[in-house]
Amino acid sequence: MKTTDTATPGVETPGPSGGSGPAVTKTAAPTPPKDSKNEGSVLNVFSHGVLIIWAIMVVMPLLWAVMTSFKTDRAIFTSPWSLPDGLHFENWSRAWSQAHMSDYFMNTIVVVGGSLIGTLLLGSMAAYVLARFDFPGNRFIYFLFIGGMSFPIILALVPLFYVMQNMALLNTPHGLILVYIAYSLPFTVFFLTAFFRTLPSSVAEAAFVDGASHTRTFFQVMLPMARPGLISVGIFNFLGQWNQYLLPTVLNTEQDEKVLSQGLVQLATSQGYKGDWSGLFAGLVMAMLPVLAAYIIFQRQVVAGLTAGAVK
Repeated sequence: MKTTDTATPGVETPGPSGGSGPAVTKTAAPTPPKDSKNEGSVLNVFSHGVLIIWAIMVVMPLLWAVMTSFKTDRAIFTSPWSLPDGLHFENWSRAWSQAHMSDYFMNTIVVVGGSLIGTLLLGSMAAYVLARFDFPGNRFIYFLFIGGMSFPIILALVPLFYVMQNMALLNTPHGLILVYIAYSLPFTVFFLTAFFRTLPSSVAEAAFVDGASHTRTFFQVMLPMARPGLISVGIFNFLGQWNQYLLPTVLNTEQDEKVLSQGLVQLATSQGYKGDWSGLFAGLVMAMLPVLAAYIIFQRQVVAGLTAGAVK
C-alpha cells in the first residue's frame, strides 16, 4: 500500500536515496485570513437581514389588505390590526355585483389580453429582425425604439386624444388596445433584441439548410427557443398594462368601457362620508390577485429569462 507523508511547514526531508541528497522543503497551502471570513459572514448576515426587512415591508400590506377585505366596516375602524371575527364573503359579492367590479374586470381582461398578445407578437418580430439581420438603418430603428422608452407618455396625451378622436377610436376597447401596444413596444423590442442575440445561430442555419423559410424558422424554431424571454417581458407588460390608469382615464371615459383601475378609483371617490370600505378592500384584492397569480406561476421562467443573457 502506498502511503503519503504530510510534511510539517519549514521541515526539511531527506532526498530519495536516503543519503545526503538535496533536501526537499515542503510547505503547507496558505490558509485564508480570518478577517476575510469574518467580513464575509457579516456581509452575509447584513444582506439576509435587509432581504427579510424588505420582504416584511412588501408582504405585510398585502396580508393586511386581504384580512381587511373580510371585515365589516365597523371592525375596520375599531380594530384595524386584529383578525376578522369571521369570513364576510358578502363584501366580495357586493363589490363584484353592486360596485360593477365584474364589468370592470372583464373589460380589463379583454384590453390587457389583446394588447399583450399584440405586443409580444409585434415586438418579437421586430426584435428578431433587428437582432439577426444587418441592413441599412438597423441601428437607427433600434435606437428609435430605445428613444420611445425615454419619452414621457404624459406629453403625448393631448395630441393622442385628438388622433384617437379623429380616427373614431375613443371609448373603444380596440382603440385602447392599440395605444397599449404602442406604449409597450419600446421596452419589448429592447428586451427581446438582446435576448435574440444570445440564441445560437447554428439552429436557424440548420433550418434554412432544410428548406425552411424565414417565417417558418421564426415561428417554429426561434420563437420557441425565446420562450423564457417572452414570458419575462410578458409579465412586465402585464403588470404595466393591468395597473395602467393614466391612459384609460384620458381615452376611455364611457362608464360601460371602464377598466379595473378606473373602477377602483370611482368606487373610492363615490363613497363620500358613507363609504363601503369593506367592499373597497374586496375590490382591491380582486384587482391584485391576478397579478400575484401570474408572477407566482411564471416565477421560474421570469428568472430564467432575465439571467439567460448573462449566462450565455
